Amino acid sequence: MEYFAAVPVWISVQPKSGNLVLSAEPRRSTGRPDPGEHAAYASADIAAVPGDDAVDALAQLAEHTPAVFRALAEAAERGLTYAHGKWTLKEILGHLVDDERIFSYRLLCLTRGEDRELPGFDQDRYAAHGEFTRRPLEDLLAEYSATRVATLTLLRGLPSAAWRRHGRVNGYDCSVRGLAFHLAGHELRHHRIVRERYLPLASPEGL
Repeated sequence: MEYFAAVPVWISVQPKSGNLVLSAEPRRSTGRPDPGEHAAYASADIAAVPGDDAVDALAQLAEHTPAVFRALAEAAERGLTYAHGKWTLKEILGHLVDDERIFSYRLLCLTRGEDRELPGFDQDRYAAHGEFTRRPLEDLLAEYSATRVATLTLLRGLPSAAWRRHGRVNGYDCSVRGLAFHLAGHELRHHRIVRERYLPLASPEGL
């Protein structure tokens, strides 16, 4: 399976109905972030994101991530994990949704000129309180897709100048495009974890 095979899709909103519609209207690339525009610990994840546009990367992941988890649906429903104390597949998916909502909020704050430092969060506490394992996989996938549509709608509506706006998050300086690339890189990292640690236990043949 290829990670980024689909053609980029633009989303716009019809003024009267408020419905989301597809559009071929061109949009300027976000550009890749420079050092100092994201957390140092995220450098390797961001380097794994192909291309020079965070919005395109997130749009492609919107197609690939559901495919990855649906291919492992049976393992997800039975609570597969690769070691004691590690997240299940459903907990990984729920974590991706939580992380995206938080990063989208951070993006919004920076684009609107927020000058206060934004806090971090305890991902393990969030996963525990999310109780993702009790929910059907398709329910979590629907939430993931709805969250991604909201994120892409926000990002595609930003003026070009907004992508380089800076702020401070959880102890590090970052830009709007740095946060967007961070979000895509973080999701790709979990793809690698699923492929390398969960997939061999679920299916000897692989995806």
